[in-house]
Amino acid sequence: MKETPTYTETVDTKHHLEPTLTNEIHGFQADYGTLPKGYYTSRFFIGTFLATGLAIMCGTAAFGFAAPILRVINADIGPDDRYVWVSLVYNAVLAVFLSPIGRLSDIFGRRYFFVGGSVVAIIGSVVSATAKDIPTLIGGTVLLAAATSTQLSFHFVIGELVPMKHRYFAQGAIYTFTLGTSGFAPAISASFVTYYPNVGWRGVYWLLLGMNIAAAICWAAFYFPPTFEDKHRNDANTSKMYWLKNFDWVGTLLFGSGFIVFLMGLSWGGALYPWKSAAVISAIVCGFGTLLVFVLYEIYAPIKEPLIPMHLFLNGRWVAAVVLLGLGAGVYYAFSIVWPAQAAILYGNSDAIRVGYMSTIVGLAIVLGQMAAGFTAGRIGHTRYQCMVVFVFGGLFLGCAAVSTPDNESTAIALIFMGCFFIGWNESICLTNSTILVKDQNEIGIAGGTAGSVRAAICAVLVAIYVSIQTNRLEETIPRQVPPVLLNAGLPQSGVPLFLQALQLGKEALAAVPGVTDQILQTGYRAYQEASADAYRTVYLATIAFSGLSILLTWWAPNTDDLMNGKVAATLNHERNPESAEKVEESSVV
Repeated sequence: MKETPTYTETVDTKHHLEPTLTNEIHGFQADYGTLPKGYYTSRFFIGTFLATGLAIMCGTAAFGFAAPILRVINADIGPDDRYVWVSLVYNAVLAVFLSPIGRLSDIFGRRYFFVGGSVVAIIGSVVSATAKDIPTLIGGTVLLAAATSTQLSFHFVIGELVPMKHRYFAQGAIYTFTLGTSGFAPAISASFVTYYPNVGWRGVYWLLLGMNIAAAICWAAFYFPPTFEDKHRNDANTSKMYWLKNFDWVGTLLFGSGFIVFLMGLSWGGALYPWKSAAVISAIVCGFGTLLVFVLYEIYAPIKEPLIPMHLFLNGRWVAAVVLLGLGAGVYYAFSIVWPAQAAILYGNSDAIRVGYMSTIVGLAIVLGQMAAGFTAGRIGHTRYQCMVVFVFGGLFLGCAAVSTPDNESTAIALIFMGCFFIGWNESICLTNSTILVKDQNEIGIAGGTAGSVRAAICAVLVAIYVSIQTNRLEETIPRQVPPVLLNAGLPQSGVPLFLQALQLGKEALAAVPGVTDQILQTGYRAYQEASADAYRTVYLATIAFSGLSILLTWWAPNTDDLMNGKVAATLNHERNPESAEKVEESSVV
């Protein structure tokens, strides 16, 4: 980074179409020009950056490694119908823990939360790697998800340590660590299962263990952010007991219980239970009702230290960034489920490695888009218009993916890749904006954590919608289109139901159906592929509605050009110049 010795808060606004944000943002600790020479090349900053990068690798791998091979895991230590809970509890627990971690670390200091999180991740990795049944693996995943709430808080951990003008770039650099875990995770998992059968699926958790140990060492050795005493040296109450006593424990209970029940209800629908089942409806209604009680409690109860300060939601620009973040991220989670299934049926040819590599394109495209935005968004500026443009192109490409057929594999891959690339670009901008637009930078943790929780809630809704469309359409197109083709090809009527059941088991099971010949198998499987393509076409067409909504919401997305200055929200205690930092803190608070 080039040294910027001075800066001014006075910004020429005559070319801006909206009021400047500069004087609305306060709570900074230092200015880039006052930091000691070599601060950003010191072992403590570089070690912290490495810890953050390794942590996000671990957090994304905890989900990305296991999700593509859950059926393989269930076949080994099951069978147990509860295996789907491995992915369900991960997202729910992560979403619930994000906000409390952000708020509590704002109050008590971040160091021990993140060191502790890495220790929990180590324990979760060992439990998962040695699991001998599905319930134990679910328990290990709960530990990993709880730890991931610290690991995926990278946006405010690293964001508060770099100047405002470099936050986009810093986040882009952090995203490079996820190329292997968000990008190539399906291929890595498939490779362990295929090429190392003696280790098998457990290999991904042993790999995760090594990564978590490396991250823990870096957190412990290099991460020394402001302590509790630093954060409260100017407060009237400097006792930890005061903050513990007056913290919003009731609100935390309401938030956690309501959020997890609501998310689990959404996750159950169409997967474990029909949408009209009592379990799904009661979970969604009870969870939503509890969250409503939580909001009313936060607004009207005499709480000294609320879990989520409701004034965050009065910041319209921040809310717009968070909602757009969720709408974009929902594409990643939904299509991480939809695309691998489509690739396996339409283009996989029963080759697990081929399907594994094809499945990487969603995560890889998202990460490359995130990196591209991180490295260029700040230089391009006008982030509001960037969000508008990338959502237009992202929505266009994903909508056009409806042309996918069993015969145009390259076209489908190109369209989905480009669509996800632009959606990733949006996510990078909006996630960074969720920390840049916090009016009081002392609340950057809870703002970033709440953004993550809202993101998770929106993602859960979108995943439920997309997966339900996929499931319902497959249940409609396959029974309607495949049986007539089988009968015309010569398969006896009695063999049709058996053929339909065997479709989920692969071509070997299909060949074992009584009366099936090579010609019937080829014709019937082709009909199955075409029926599936018709179902997936509906999923891609459904993206148009959400893309349109997102494009509309970008009208309220902010331009942050006037905030690209040298202010720093927090410094590492081992490296800052205390006297200079105190002077800047006094002069920069509005």
